[in-house]
Amino acid sequence: MSSFRTARTPRARLVGAAATVVLAALSLTACNDGTGVESEGRTTGTPSTANGTATAPPQDEPAAGTTQDSGTDASAPAANGPAGKDSGTKAPAASGGSGGSGGSGGSGGSSGTGASGKPVTCEGSVTRTTAAPLTRPVNHMLLTVTNTGSRTCFLYGYPAVRFGETQAVPPVIEDSQPQAVVTLEPGQSGYASVNLAAADGSGTNGHTVKSLTVHFQGRSGNGSVGTAAQPSLPAQGVYVDDSLKVTYWQQSMDDAVSW
Repeated sequence: MSSFRTARTPRARLVGAAATVVLAALSLTACNDGTGVESEGRTTGTPSTANGTATAPPQDEPAAGTTQDSGTDASAPAANGPAGKDSGTKAPAASGGSGGSGGSGGSGGSSGTGASGKPVTCEGSVTRTTAAPLTRPVNHMLLTVTNTGSRTCFLYGYPAVRFGETQAVPPVIEDSQPQAVVTLEPGQSGYASVNLAAADGSGTNGHTVKSLTVHFQGRSGNGSVGTAAQPSLPAQGVYVDDSLKVTYWQQSMDDAVSW
């Protein structure tokens, strides 16, 4: 019995060793066909599916970390549409707020003429009136009205004059009416002449007067407006008769004394 056990032991070891060699060869064949797993912790090449075919990323999806090119800058939304859609219009630049030069945030105030700059009617409170007898033409007196105010004034119609205690207003020479209303800027003057008496002595009720009142007309020409003027007359007074008459206000002295 002892001899039999001793003879079988070397053979069993030989069979075991041969089986080990066969398993090692099969293991090497599996690693060399390109489908096995290489060293643990590192993969290379294209990942494969279970049947050994590589799978590429879908063509209509951008790869991670990149921006898909649609022809529009996604960082700047269009002015007339939602972000990421090109409307063909660039977003307007910022204007810097409402504190620019235009609108209510500008320099302030109006550059035009305000209510205080509107023209007024020429009358005694905004003018100075003088009365000067003329040697030529004879028996004439020149009235000069100067705008002493800060606004333009309109010298309407003709002077309504009263000499002394006379209540009646002498008539106007109709042919002397100018084509436009006399306009006086501050400091400017307008003129009218007074025919005091007939040059040939044909006038009636002649007498000497030593005071004069000048009333101003409004735009309507009906009655007087504002404050009357009382220019001084020469100390000896002036001679007047029933031929007394006046001209319309004129823009120039020459036009006034030509009647």
